[in-house]
Amino acid sequence: MTAQIFAVIIFLGMFIMIVLDKIERHWVTLGSGVLTLAVVFGICMRSGEAIWNTLALKGFATKEFWYQVTESESSGINWSTIIFIAGMMVMVEGMAKAGFFRWLCMRIAYMVRCRTMAIFITFMLMSAVLSMFIDSITVIMFLAAVTIELAQLLKFNPVPMILSEIFCANLGGSATMCGDPPNIIVGTSLGLSFFDFLTNTGLIAGISLAVSMVFLYFAFRKEIVAGGSAPVDMSKLPKPSEAITNKKDFIVSSLIFACAVVLLVTHATTHLTVATIGLFIAAITLLTAGKDAVKLLKKVDYKTLIFFVGLFIVVSGLEETGILKLIANFIGDISGGNVYLMIAIILWISAIASAFVDNIPFAATMVPVIQSLSASAGVPINTLAWSLSIGTDIGGSATPIGASANVVGTSVAAKNGYPISWGRYCKKIAPATVIVLAISTVYIFVRYL
Repeated sequence: MTAQIFAVIIFLGMFIMIVLDKIERHWVTLGSGVLTLAVVFGICMRSGEAIWNTLALKGFATKEFWYQVTESESSGINWSTIIFIAGMMVMVEGMAKAGFFRWLCMRIAYMVRCRTMAIFITFMLMSAVLSMFIDSITVIMFLAAVTIELAQLLKFNPVPMILSEIFCANLGGSATMCGDPPNIIVGTSLGLSFFDFLTNTGLIAGISLAVSMVFLYFAFRKEIVAGGSAPVDMSKLPKPSEAITNKKDFIVSSLIFACAVVLLVTHATTHLTVATIGLFIAAITLLTAGKDAVKLLKKVDYKTLIFFVGLFIVVSGLEETGILKLIANFIGDISGGNVYLMIAIILWISAIASAFVDNIPFAATMVPVIQSLSASAGVPINTLAWSLSIGTDIGGSATPIGASANVVGTSVAAKNGYPISWGRYCKKIAPATVIVLAISTVYIFVRYL
């Protein structure tokens, strides 16, 4: 009981500190993780085994960590998630250095002859598609910057486009295992593949994207048309080729990205784990970067990786002390064994929570919960996994602080003289979020139950 009390106190303290944002979140989770190891496992439980299981270092020496024929679940620090994210970070930095993202944005703008409404539609699509394979933070960072540049050249208000790009990035991220950090956590924890997500949450995302684009078109149509009706002089616009800093690096980074996509799509067949893929992609990127390899390594977001390590330790404290099993039983009792109600609770509670708190720790906390629910209620774990993924990924779109992409997009806009208030953001994006959640709920009910 004492261990449970301290595990809950540490977890709640961590969550409150993350929300308050007074201390950098990687220090918050790392400190909370150290407290969990020392107080919960060391002093209260006096269990060296619990510490060892949480650190999960023995996994590196096993064949299954790198090459997995049968599906397996992970507990403790999910090193597969951390290695994969680190590898993708290295790849993305290489692509950014070569000017890939800026070139892509300008190329698409030229393809549609810089017509404002056409840019609005194509940039939404590009945001969703890129976010299926690349971290949505990176996608929005470059997309928002190029949108503002085009807005200044073409004389239109970039805010509607940026808001729509943010929403579509979160939606696109829900379609694949590597699109959003919550999906990476769910996928690696439950032994799900890229193709599993693509054929399940991917279909939900595809249907929702079509509906959302129609909604956003009518929601922002007047603002966009009013701002960009003047004829465009294409000769005064920067050429896409000017965005490429080095042609050789550009070609190499594009090939590496294509290789990463192929490996992710086929990893259920090749049995290569995401840890292996992440390490391989990072190694190729660094080898081809030559003397710039050190610069790429320095640009990796190590704070996020530390954040994940501490987070997994704290969640393991809740799991080892049985708190998560109690939560699962509570949800089971509320639903009264009704599978429809159980799924609705998981999806909508995940969405509401993710609208106000970071969806990454919430997803990491809920994975063991849905595992317990599946075992006790006899509901297929995959059905619960899709509900959790959709809820955490889409729910984060509802507010400016619900997902990292939201924070980055609104910050880029504000720095360039286009501040976006909570009211401005939620007026159009919150209804779009509710629409997608409703579609997702109906889809899951019809397809899986």
